[in-house]
Amino acid sequence: MCLLHDGGHRFEQLHKHALFLDIIGVPRIGASQRTNEMPIMKKLLFSTVAFSGLLAASLQAGTEVYKQVAPPPPPMYGLGFYGAIDAGANIYQNRGDTRTFTDDNPNSPFFGDSLEVNPKNDVGFFGGVKLGYVFGTGLIRPTVEGDFFYNGFRGGANFTLRDAFDNVVAQRNATTWINTGAFMANFILRFAPGNQRFQPYVGAGVGVYYAESAGTEVVDPVTGRVPINTGGGRSHADLAWQIIAGSDYYWTPKFSTFIEYKFLQYTSTQIETNQDRELNQQLLGAGVRLHF
Repeated sequence: MCLLHDGGHRFEQLHKHALFLDIIGVPRIGASQRTNEMPIMKKLLFSTVAFSGLLAASLQAGTEVYKQVAPPPPPMYGLGFYGAIDAGANIYQNRGDTRTFTDDNPNSPFFGDSLEVNPKNDVGFFGGVKLGYVFGTGLIRPTVEGDFFYNGFRGGANFTLRDAFDNVVAQRNATTWINTGAFMANFILRFAPGNQRFQPYVGAGVGVYYAESAGTEVVDPVTGRVPINTGGGRSHADLAWQIIAGSDYYWTPKFSTFIEYKFLQYTSTQIETNQDRELNQQLLGAGVRLHF
């Protein structure tokens, strides 16, 4: 009975296996070929699994969503606090027009004589430092700035003395070197178009100055003799104001080189004639600026 039972069970398993081969389309094999049955099944199952994996990978790849990375924002040039140094030339100054003083006292022995004073307007030198802050990041950027600079120039005048008949009695050249220091507070509008590397600006400032004369040297223009050399000078302090125009070029977001023009006015009083006198100067310079 056991043998019959085992035989029947084995026959049932072979029958089910034959049906499975019919379903997947594999031809039946005889008893002599049963030894090759398992390798064929392994290859078939491996091929089915591999095909299923490739199909799943293809479907998954087709459903992937690629995120486009936004490019980094362009750099911003010339923002916030900065320090700068600059230097240049006092290319023109107007110390007043030629003035003529005439002795009109009939009781004076020099009655009718005149003295012509022609102030010198020689080129000078300036140099200084700036500290400021740029507000905003737009096209127009308000800026406040402290502007502190030395301004030195040649002073003095040419003197011509004439008698009542307009004959030249004497001529002298008085020369002195004037040292000044200006302390200005500027308000500036900076413009940052395009990529912001080129930034022109305009502004104005007000402040005070201190001036000191190094002494007066009087030279005879005919002989070259120096009959008078005071060896000392006088000092004066007063208000000053200026108009500014210039332009920066930024090599990096924090470093630039610039050129700048200043119209500078020193107010003063000429005590001898009791008249207010103003010294107008035009300064042209260049410098470097570094933002913190």
